[in-house]
Amino acid sequence: MAATEAAVVPSSSLETDTALVPETAGTPAATAATSPATAAAAAVTAAARTGPDARVSKAALATKLLSLSGVFAVHKPKGPTSAELLNRLKEKLLAEAGMPSPEWTKRKKQTLKIGHGGTLDSAARGVLVVGIGRGTKMLTGMLSGSKRYIAIGELGKATDTLDSTGKVTEEKPYDKITQEDIEGILQKFTGNIMQVPPLYSALKKDGQRLSTLMKRGEVVEAKPARPVTVYSLSLQKFQPPFFTLDVECGGGFYIRSLVSDIGKELSSCANVLELTRTKQGPFTLEEHALPEDKWTIDDIAQSLEHCSSLLPAELALKKSKPEESNEQVLSCEYITLSETKGEDDVIKTY
Repeated sequence: MAATEAAVVPSSSLETDTALVPETAGTPAATAATSPATAAAAAVTAAARTGPDARVSKAALATKLLSLSGVFAVHKPKGPTSAELLNRLKEKLLAEAGMPSPEWTKRKKQTLKIGHGGTLDSAARGVLVVGIGRGTKMLTGMLSGSKRYIAIGELGKATDTLDSTGKVTEEKPYDKITQEDIEGILQKFTGNIMQVPPLYSALKKDGQRLSTLMKRGEVVEAKPARPVTVYSLSLQKFQPPFFTLDVECGGGFYIRSLVSDIGKELSSCANVLELTRTKQGPFTLEEHALPEDKWTIDDIAQSLEHCSSLLPAELALKKSKPEESNEQVLSCEYITLSETKGEDDVIKTY
């Protein structure tokens, strides 16, 4: 979750060349700076009014989809990986817009760029930040920002993955551990500390993820401890063997390692039973994360407009000149940024 250099696919000619924050309605500046997204929305409205049965044309929806640019958040449920969820989002948007289709393959190259910043484990749920269009260039900054989690740990059991999805590797008594014991050690894990990442993680060795090597049964050495930051850490509930933590941390921090280290500090062991990311940067689970039934072109367009005001100035989209487009078929691309510097993956689908 630390900052990483993203390998971003070159922008297409249909990406917006204006900032997402609109000018005041009715002013000359607003009229002159009408964005592609606004123009596309007008096209959709016109199509809806003039169609024989008031249906919105797929071509207008496709134009609007390709004009979207910025950063928003979705609600990731337990089960799918972050990459799988992103692919599901992409497929829903393309299906709604009727893309790709013979109508579009005859046109100049149209590129849909979409990616996420800050991987959530498959067993975790919560806020997943997504960039679309030129918003993919903003994801690197999102990775280094603060994140907040609610984690439920289980004392007395250690697993190879440090969470409930793994195999139990050790069991120790926990019956003498009190709430005061846990609260008394949390200060040791607050502030600027050193942390050893889990073996089951997106970190790589010789170009391959450690988790992949572990699943193959290969011997993997733990990565050295690295500096991380915990801004706040508190115990919300203790009902043995379960304890609930509220954690706000910086990039590169692993909740699984924290819970495991807390278990060791208490002369026992522990693993993560449940994990929810409640906030990433300015995006919160309750206010900003779109559930799957809101993964539509219109809902995302509204979310992009709302979320643009939440971002710091250094992450705001800058104006850029549209690029020349080439005579090629539609390509749909998405970018997945892993949680560590230099560990980024770029996946293309056609």
